[in-house]
Amino acid sequence: MELFIVVFAALFSVINPLGTLPIFVGLTQEHSQKERSKISLFTSINVLVILVISFFVGRYILHFFGISIESLRIAGGLIITTSGFALLTGSFSKHKGMEKERVKEDAFQRDAISLTPLAIPMLAGPGSISLLIGLYEQYDLFAQKVIVISAIMAVCFTTFLMLRGSHYIVKFLGASGINAISRIIGFIVIAIGIEYISSSVIAVLKIA
Repeated sequence: MELFIVVFAALFSVINPLGTLPIFVGLTQEHSQKERSKISLFTSINVLVILVISFFVGRYILHFFGISIESLRIAGGLIITTSGFALLTGSFSKHKGMEKERVKEDAFQRDAISLTPLAIPMLAGPGSISLLIGLYEQYDLFAQKVIVISAIMAVCFTTFLMLRGSHYIVKFLGASGINAISRIIGFIVIAIGIEYISSSVIAVLKIA
């Protein structure tokens, strides 16, 4: 249960579905409630598939390119820390590229927005992918991997519920409420990124 909570909290903080809610509302403002529910479901399924594939296949991609797990953790830690700073400073959308006019226009013109830009890069980005690859290398036991997969599914289900009720959540919290919570999550994300970097640097120094 402790592993489940740790993985859930870390992955949920890095994915940060709360920060995606205003963008989701903007992209689906002309859709019906039924259509928004459908987009929420497919977005969550896409995120689940991407994260599970990354968890199991990521290590082989690393081996193919000759990248060590320590290098991945350091790179992933930098990405996670950068995402945390983006949340802390209120520039999450800009960090994900959603402030660019061409990206905005493309996003609003897409019929199927559940894959891009919602699943990629808003939710399942480099930070969450690198986090899961690191977790695969860290936990060797089959039972541990099952717990990690369960945590991934729980995060995706929570994301689905939040996206489905996004219009109500945004209306209830308002821009200031979402911004305040995002800043708190950003602080946690920064701590996760720094922990990844520091532990990897220590491991590299011990090997050297």
